[in-house]
Amino acid sequence: MSTLRFTPEHEWLRLEESGELTVGITTFAQEALGDVVFVQLPDLGQFAEGHEVAVLESVKAASNISMPLTGEVVAVNQALSDDPELVNASPMNDGWFFRIRIDSLEALDDLLDQEGYDRFVAENA
Repeated sequence: MSTLRFTPEHEWLRLEESGELTVGITTFAQEALGDVVFVQLPDLGQFAEGHEVAVLESVKAASNISMPLTGEVVAVNQALSDDPELVNASPMNDGWFFRIRIDSLEALDDLLDQEGYDRFVAENA
């Protein structure tokens, strides 16, 4: 199984060796938003899938980042507080938002793999 999964809301999840999932937005999403100027990161703790946990502001719009799966936010990327442009410069690496721990990794099976996400973007762009 690839370590990357995607949501229809253009979030990516990467399975880390620790079993935690790192969450960010895709290159497609950050290009659509334009220059990111502010990121409000979530608090640590338990959140339900779909709960709005972060806010992203760009020169074009403000967007909410939702919890992709029910779980616990266990870490946030504090570097984004001082340097929100990391989301634009490195959306799939240094521009990550938070890490979560979920009860069962089987929940990842319900998300899109790279091929499915690419097809979704092509059909909905």
